[in-house]
Amino acid sequence: MLPFRRLQFRFDMPLFLGLVVLCAASLLILYSAGGANSDQIIRQLVRIGLSLVLMLGVAQISPATLARYSPIIYSVGLILLVVVLAVGFIGKGAQRWIDLGVVRFQPSEIMKLAVPMMVAWTATRRFLPLPFWYIGLCFIVIAAPAALIGLQPDLGTALLVSFAGLVVIFLAGISWKFIVAILVFLSVSAPMVWQFVFHDYQRTRVLTLFDPWQDPLGAGYHTIQSMIAIGSGGKTGKGWLHGTQAQLEFIPERSTDFIFSVFGEEFGLLGFLVLLSIYLFLVFRGIMIAFYAQETYDRLLAGSVILTFMFYVFVNIGMVSGILPVVGVPLPLVSYGGTSMVTLMVGFGILMSVQNEGRKLSRT
Repeated sequence: MLPFRRLQFRFDMPLFLGLVVLCAASLLILYSAGGANSDQIIRQLVRIGLSLVLMLGVAQISPATLARYSPIIYSVGLILLVVVLAVGFIGKGAQRWIDLGVVRFQPSEIMKLAVPMMVAWTATRRFLPLPFWYIGLCFIVIAAPAALIGLQPDLGTALLVSFAGLVVIFLAGISWKFIVAILVFLSVSAPMVWQFVFHDYQRTRVLTLFDPWQDPLGAGYHTIQSMIAIGSGGKTGKGWLHGTQAQLEFIPERSTDFIFSVFGEEFGLLGFLVLLSIYLFLVFRGIMIAFYAQETYDRLLAGSVILTFMFYVFVNIGMVSGILPVVGVPLPLVSYGGTSMVTLMVGFGILMSVQNEGRKLSRT
């Protein structure tokens, strides 16, 4: 049985309150994005409640226990990715889900936490900074699930999983010479990746980034409608439930990947600044928790969790604003969805676990 902290139920109150405020904002904008669909709001509210319970539960598990179970969680995640490729549910041209009848979930979401946990566990087997060959071992830990996710195909999630693992390597200590070597390798291999790895629709998305108007009713439609919605919001927005692009259903995927377009149209620049402030508060709090972590594993994992969360926010807002390709990344804790919500909340539970451990050690 997992050793929960008995009789001392602890969690980080500022982090918890910030998450509750963000989830409340999610329900507000989802009601508008979903066309005042109360059933959707009820389902999302249930998911939020379940996710918060899981987060608080994970917060009671010691980081040492998380470290001990990291290889098991990682191995189970890899097995599930193989199962997806073999018998996974196919939807929208991708094979990403396992359908259990009652619920359908994406194993790739598990790897967003399992990969940094495993890389942090691997890195702490050696004294830091890591030697060259050991960094190579960490890269293998990252590359295996990233490749399986890419075959689904789900390039966006594969990149996010890779980023979460690479952050751990960076925080563990890596020479700038090695970083430069990686950048050179990526630059040299980019043409081959473009030609032999990317699918046609992925190449189209990248090209559309530079000129979405070349195919305004096809590949560029998402980006164009999103930019129109955000731009029309102005400084103060059109008001809740009064966004024409959203209410007239011009914005595609407006409850999931492009929900920020609905938010920008209805609440404008001021609303964006408020939302950004909530995100920045959560990121700042998470960075402080990672900074004051007592153990190396705790620090590496906490740092990866919060920096990856920040990266998700940047990618989604950049995507809907037209400065990044459309890669299918939801707006964290705001977009409609279950598996992503649970994964993110469990990540914040890990942060609270690290915080609790730091407080415990400081009192001894």
